[in-house]
Amino acid sequence: MSDYIRRLPVYLLLDCSGSMMGEPIEALRQGVKALLSELRGDPQALETAYLSVITFDSHARQTMPLTELMQFKEPELRASGATALGGALEVLMDCVENEVHKSTETQKGDWRPLVFILTDGSPTDTDAFNRAVQRIKGAKIANIIACAAGSNANTTYLKQITENVLMMNTLSAGDMAQFFQWVSGSIKMSSKSLDVKPDGPIQLPPPPQGFVVVP
Repeated sequence: MSDYIRRLPVYLLLDCSGSMMGEPIEALRQGVKALLSELRGDPQALETAYLSVITFDSHARQTMPLTELMQFKEPELRASGATALGGALEVLMDCVENEVHKSTETQKGDWRPLVFILTDGSPTDTDAFNRAVQRIKGAKIANIIACAAGSNANTTYLKQITENVLMMNTLSAGDMAQFFQWVSGSIKMSSKSLDVKPDGPIQLPPPPQGFVVVP
């Protein structure tokens, strides 16, 4: 472990419910592809960032474990079912506990994870959601950024998870591309500022044009 490089774990929680069918899910696929390409072209991100994808429809699952960028394979994204956001948050907590290396007396662990949530609706598993929110607040394990995508997205639930909530007006390919470009910029900015402010609040680039930061 003496030559261990501290990783910046990045978790994407992606809504694949039935309402994402058609153009939105295709835009989501293209967004993940573009994000991967951008990060692989950045030496600092390439060295420190590790990526994982958690998808949720009627069920939540980790479709790609925490993986270095060059080894990362894009998950298959299909739209169907309900919106188990609570389940996705539970999966996230379990993954962070199992995958993120904690600091010991002799070795610094990984950096605090970055979590990006994208959803176009409201959680359909509200009991699980409420339990997960309490678990997240108690653990304070990650910097979480949520994006409410489209006119049916409910920011009230997302504000319970994090102060960092963006509103995206449409689920168009253009807006989705802007969102993932912003995610890429956020990860790059974080990977470059790790040593400067290791435990400080996350620094995010300005949101894309037309996106609104939810107060």
